[in-house]
Amino acid sequence: MRKLILAAASVTALALIGPASAQSPIIIKFSHVVAPNTPKGLASEKFKELAEKYTGGKVKVEVYPNSQLYKDKEELEALQLGAVQMLAPSNSKFGPIGVREFEVFDLPYILPDLPTLRKVTDGPLGAKLLKLLEPKGMTGLAYWDNGFKEMSASKKLVTPADYKGLKFRIQSSKVLEAQFRSLGAIPQVMGFGEVYQALQTGVVDGQENTWSNIYTQKMHEVQKYITETHHGYIGYVVVVNKKFWDGMPADVREQCEKAMKEATAYGNGQSAKENEDAKAEIIKTGKSEIIKLTPEQDSAMRKAIEPVYKDVASRVGQPLIDEFLKETRGATN
Repeated sequence: MRKLILAAASVTALALIGPASAQSPIIIKFSHVVAPNTPKGLASEKFKELAEKYTGGKVKVEVYPNSQLYKDKEELEALQLGAVQMLAPSNSKFGPIGVREFEVFDLPYILPDLPTLRKVTDGPLGAKLLKLLEPKGMTGLAYWDNGFKEMSASKKLVTPADYKGLKFRIQSSKVLEAQFRSLGAIPQVMGFGEVYQALQTGVVDGQENTWSNIYTQKMHEVQKYITETHHGYIGYVVVVNKKFWDGMPADVREQCEKAMKEATAYGNGQSAKENEDAKAEIIKTGKSEIIKLTPEQDSAMRKAIEPVYKDVASRVGQPLIDEFLKETRGATN
């Protein structure tokens, strides 16, 4: 796979040099793994529209959704090698490449609501985290929301004991591994595009995701129960190949930054709406029973998962967890 990525990177590099480059538009290949009608899909299309408009055609954005170019595990390497220029991976994806601090977003119940989230991503803490990506050859441009996660499974999930022995698909994140192990479940790392089939065939029993991801990937059709836990958050960091970004003419880069800022506001506004709409559509199909926890049941879940904070402190960094909690007070951990 690395050879294929390198070959793609070479073709891209050749396309950006030569006598015709002055007239040719700058191509930004934007690859992502979700459907076009998700918050990330809509935001990436909005960025394409605005970047092409604001640069007067000097930039052409090619959006590749649904893992058309690269799967979960391949896309960051493709970006670092220059085979694609832009991605919006979930926060969890940066842990495996050595930027473990982003896994703080995976801590259960750390973000109580969207205003608190904005306080983090739009503030000094968010900017500080983006800076950590530069030594990896990428520039962080924005934080995009997907939304808050719910649990789904082939059996009812009401108490922590209900998770025991069940196999759950997770993103590659040691924090998420610790989360499911604390519930006695068996976490299995799996690419996003493989989840539907794995649920359908019983390779895994359950998964955690936002309403929009569950609906657009048709997971509700192969999961009998969805429990409204709101226990975690899925968000993305829009990253661009640093060498490519720094090499762009300053005026073009400035217009692209403007386009990104507006696309971010648009996409994050869409996120809440998309999740509400997706939940309503899932209810309408009647294929999944939606379970709402009582305050006592919710409290039991929070208590069961609480040890995760200590388990991953050495990995994510206790000072960062403390800094995060200081910003997100209201989340009682």
